[in-house]
Amino acid sequence: MSQGGAAAREAAKSQDQGWAWMVLLAAVLLQGMTLGFPSCIGVFFTDLQHEFQASNSETSWFPSIMVAVLHGGGPLCSVLVKRFGCRFAVMLGGLLSGVGMVSSSFCKSISQLYLTAGLITGLGSCFSFQAGVTVLGYYFVRWRTLANAMASTGVSLGFTLWPLLSQYLLDEMGWRNTFLIFGGILLNCCVCGAIMRPVQLASVNQSPKPAEEPGKRAEGAQLSNGASSPRPELQQQTRRTACFQMLQKYLAFDIFCQNKGYQIYTIGVTWMMMGFALPHVYLVPYAIQNGVEERRAALLISIIGFINIFIRPLTGLLSGHRVFTGRRIYLFSLAVLLCGLSNFICVISAEFSVLIIYCVILSIAMSGIGALTFQVLMDVVEMDRFSSALGLFTILESITLLIGPPLTGLLVDITSDFHYVFYNSSFFLISAALFMGLSFFALEKKNKLKEASKVPLDNPSRYQYNEMPTEPQSESQSPPAVVYITSI
Repeated sequence: MSQGGAAAREAAKSQDQGWAWMVLLAAVLLQGMTLGFPSCIGVFFTDLQHEFQASNSETSWFPSIMVAVLHGGGPLCSVLVKRFGCRFAVMLGGLLSGVGMVSSSFCKSISQLYLTAGLITGLGSCFSFQAGVTVLGYYFVRWRTLANAMASTGVSLGFTLWPLLSQYLLDEMGWRNTFLIFGGILLNCCVCGAIMRPVQLASVNQSPKPAEEPGKRAEGAQLSNGASSPRPELQQQTRRTACFQMLQKYLAFDIFCQNKGYQIYTIGVTWMMMGFALPHVYLVPYAIQNGVEERRAALLISIIGFINIFIRPLTGLLSGHRVFTGRRIYLFSLAVLLCGLSNFICVISAEFSVLIIYCVILSIAMSGIGALTFQVLMDVVEMDRFSSALGLFTILESITLLIGPPLTGLLVDITSDFHYVFYNSSFFLISAALFMGLSFFALEKKNKLKEASKVPLDNPSRYQYNEMPTEPQSESQSPPAVVYITSI
C-alpha cells in the first residue's frame, strides 16, 4: 500500500507541469506525423497510376486502407496500451510506420502497396496516434481539455506541410525515394514515444482491480476445487462469457441498442464518412487533370491544413459557449451540410482561383466537423461508457472510410468524369447532415411531449439527447486506462 501511495504521489507531481509539456509537444508531433500523413497521398495518385497501370478504383484502395486502419484499429491499440503501456505502443507504431513506408519503396505492384503502406503503415500510425493521445490523460488533469486542443493542432500542421514536402521530393527524386525518406521521418514517432515516460501508469497499476475480477478469481477457484480438469462445457461457457465481456468493454452494442441519440449519431457519422474523405483523395488528381500545375495542385491541400490551424481552435471555443449547450449536434450538422454544399464549387469550375475558394470554405466546414465530432459523442453518451462507445463508433466509420473512395473511383473509371467524385461526396454529406439534424429535432420534440404528458420514463438516457458532464477528474482519481481518440 505504501508503494502504491508513493507511486500516486509521484504521478501527481508530474501532472500539468514540468515534463508534461514535453509530452504534449511529442503528442503534437505525433499527430502531425500520423493523422496528417494521409493528406499527402493524393500528390502521388497520378504517378502510382502510371507506374502500376492501375485504375482510379485500384489506386484509391491504397489511401483508403491506410485511413480505415488508422481509424479502426482503436480496440487493438487499447489492448496493447493496457498490456504494455503507452510508450511501448507509440514506439511500436513508429517502427511499423517506418518499416511500412520503406517497404513500399520496393513494391512491384499496387497490391503490395496495399499491404505495406496501407495496412502496416496505417496500423503503425493508429498505435502511435491513439496511444499518444491516451498518455495525455495521465499527464494532464486540470489542463486536459487545453492539452487535447493544442495536440490537435498537429493534425493541421501535418495537413499543411506533408503535401508541400511530398511534391518537392516527388519532383526531385521520384515516388520510390520519397517513400524511403518518409519511412525515416515516421521513425521519429519512436523518439516521441521515448519522451513519454510511464510515470502515471504506476498509479493505475497500483489501483484496485475492476469489480468483475473478484468474480473471475472466485470462478477460477471453483474450477480448481471442483476437479483436476474442468468439464469441457464449463470451459466453453467461461470462454463465451469472457468474449462477451470483452465485446461489452470495447464495443458497446448495448449502448447502440438502448441510447437513441448514440444510435442516430453513429449511423449519421458512418454514412457521412462515405463522402467525407473523397476530396482529400481526388482533389489533387482532379486539379492536375484540368490543367493545374502539379505544385499548385499540391498547394490546395496545404491551404486546407493551414486554415485549419486557426479555425479549429476558434470553432472549439465557440462550441463550448453556453449558448450551444445541448445544441452542439445542430452545429455539427450545419458544418457537415456546409462541407457537402461546398463540393458544388468544384463542379462549377476547376480554375485554380476557384479551387482556392473551395478549399477555404471546405476547411472552415472541416474545422467544425473535426472540433465537434467527439464533443457531440460525449454529449450523448455517459462518460463512464465513452471509451467503449467510441470503440464501436470508430470501427463503423472505418468501414465506410475504406469502401468510399474505391467505389467512387470505380464510378470515375466507368464514366471518365471526375465530377462524380464531388457529386458523391455532396450526396453523402448533405443526406447525413439532414438525417442527424432532423432526427435529433424529432427526438427532442418527442421528449418534450413526454414531459408535458408527465409520462415517467424507465430509462431516460434511452430516449433523450442529454448534455453529459465532461468535467475533468479530480487529481485523486486515476484517468481512464484506455481511451480511443480519433480526429478528423
